[in-house]
Amino acid sequence: MYFPYLRGKQFELIAIRELCDKFSDEFQKKISPVIEPVKTSSTLKSTLKELSLKGVNFSIIINPFVGDLKHRYQDIIDILEDYIPEYENYQIAIILDPNPEQSLSDIIQCIGSSDLKYKGISLIHKVDFPKRLIDVVMSSLNVIYNFIYFSRTTRRYNQEFDLKTTVSLDDYFKYEKRSVDYSDEESIFSEEYRYYKEDGFAGFSDFLTIGDVYSESGFLPRAVVIHLSFVDKEQKFKVRHFVSDSNEDISDVAGKFSVAVSKLVKWCDSNAINTEAVKIFTELHNTGKFPGLGTIKKLSIMNHIEVVIKHIKL
Repeated sequence: MYFPYLRGKQFELIAIRELCDKFSDEFQKKISPVIEPVKTSSTLKSTLKELSLKGVNFSIIINPFVGDLKHRYQDIIDILEDYIPEYENYQIAIILDPNPEQSLSDIIQCIGSSDLKYKGISLIHKVDFPKRLIDVVMSSLNVIYNFIYFSRTTRRYNQEFDLKTTVSLDDYFKYEKRSVDYSDEESIFSEEYRYYKEDGFAGFSDFLTIGDVYSESGFLPRAVVIHLSFVDKEQKFKVRHFVSDSNEDISDVAGKFSVAVSKLVKWCDSNAINTEAVKIFTELHNTGKFPGLGTIKKLSIMNHIEVVIKHIKL
């Protein structure tokens, strides 16, 4: 099972919603999104509703570490009670962190006092967390998944949990702070899609072509970059970066997109890559339309998940 980790920003949620509509059967079998909500938006509410209508399993984080909903456990519970009160096929997720601002007892109490009919709990271990506190959660709640952030936890810590509940989580994306620092090249992503089952894990999780970063608001970039995931002939999962050429200032973003998408279409034609997102990129290229930076991000996310859908081993 693949557990794409998404912050609940507008275009990330729209990507999940549109993919769920196109690949509803595959989502039920192969995909279980993890959503860290950042605001009480209409997009969050409609996405939760769509996932429930399609019978998709997902995890929603009750104690997000970023955004407007940070420390607002009850607000998230209220959204779930209002929009999917009878739905059962999802997990409430808790990020485990020793930060004293995050009261584990308050979170447990908030969950316990709700009328939700959720399936169980997902614990997200982003650091080594005291075992005595984990035992408190385990004894109070039905823990189904343990997401272990492998590069931030120790090997011994990883071995504390039943492999059947373990989901490997890591950030494999080659992230650059400035768009102009990307170049037209490909980078290795991960091969977890091939080996997670062999290692005995319940699934694997990543931060797609976004990375484990969060920004409250966007800004006009000097370069337009399209990140496209693919699996090469050796079955290695990679990301190809398509970058605009004239990147001295922030002017003519539409023109920069035209250059980047032209490179993408030419490369995809040469490599016989034809996902749903690539089809849309091709149409945008042919019509000369600039969809906006948010839609570029959405299509990149959709492509990444579709690539996993086509290659994952269950």
